[in-house]
Amino acid sequence: MIGLGNWACNVNTMFFTGEVKFKIFDDNGKYGFELDVPGITVPDITVKEVKEDGNSVAATVQTSLLPDKDLELNVDFDGDCFDGFLKIPFLGKVKFKNGHRIAE
Repeated sequence: MIGLGNWACNVNTMFFTGEVKFKIFDDNGKYGFELDVPGITVPDITVKEVKEDGNSVAATVQTSLLPDKDLELNVDFDGDCFDGFLKIPFLGKVKFKNGHRIAE
């Protein structure tokens, strides 16, 4: 599994600008994700599919906030850093800036 651990990055959207934290964990052999956005209640996230390619992870997830809509997560890891984006229906691509590992 690629990218297990605690991470943080900066995002800039019309709804939120600031640092977002997330955790990637092993959920009984499947990828699990937890997201923390300050001041925002994060809806439930269901992981539909995850593909690994070298140091990259591409995931398709759904959330209760946008029922029946797929969100596409793409992240490239390089040691304790990463870059990538989340493609959200109706909002577009949210780029991750200054992605880095944080203490657990």
